[in-house]
Amino acid sequence: MQPETIAALSPLFQAANPKTLDWLLPTAVEHEYPSNRAVLMEDSWGNAAYFILSGWVKVRRLAGDSAVTIAVLGKGEVFGEMAILDESPRSTDVVSLSPVKVLSISAPNFVQTLLTDPQLQYRMLQMMGKRLKQMNGRFQLQNQPSFIRLAHTLVELGTKYGTQENGIVEIFNVPFTDLANISDISVEDAAKIMGKFNERGWIGIDSERHMIKLSGFQQLQKMLDR
Repeated sequence: MQPETIAALSPLFQAANPKTLDWLLPTAVEHEYPSNRAVLMEDSWGNAAYFILSGWVKVRRLAGDSAVTIAVLGKGEVFGEMAILDESPRSTDVVSLSPVKVLSISAPNFVQTLLTDPQLQYRMLQMMGKRLKQMNGRFQLQNQPSFIRLAHTLVELGTKYGTQENGIVEIFNVPFTDLANISDISVEDAAKIMGKFNERGWIGIDSERHMIKLSGFQQLQKMLDR
């Protein structure tokens, strides 16, 4: 993979010194996984940082025999980097929602890269601040109706990872259970609300391509701005 390719793909590397990427990329390893496959197990956090080259994954919080989806990530996202930095155990795993390709960078190489490139350090701080802002935004939605919380999830996924197809924003057809978990609503409410959004023409499910068409992306955004 060429340095300019990874720089364009991941926000973390957009400000990196070209010499940093020239040194780092030959050490990186590409992995491919089919859908519904564990990408990162609970006991593997802290070994490497992973950059999503294509596809979608979900991050699950584990508690005994149960698992709750806490995030859905798409192309350009990175995971595993914080576990390297804080060196604490994780009760979470990462599972592919679709066929996915990731680039892994070992923990020692990732840390060495941060230590030698101040621009990457600054970009990491920016990413951490952005994530804290997003977490705060979700916290502020706790007292909002279920349809607002679900609309926020769809808009967030569309904004961060959506692609344009004939002028319409599309995201992966995330299962209702995962959408419900992320939105902190019941699966039954998620199914009902998605049905209502579909009736209004705001969303459409493309089963063959496994995509959700957010035809009413602007309407969903306006709903959140009220």
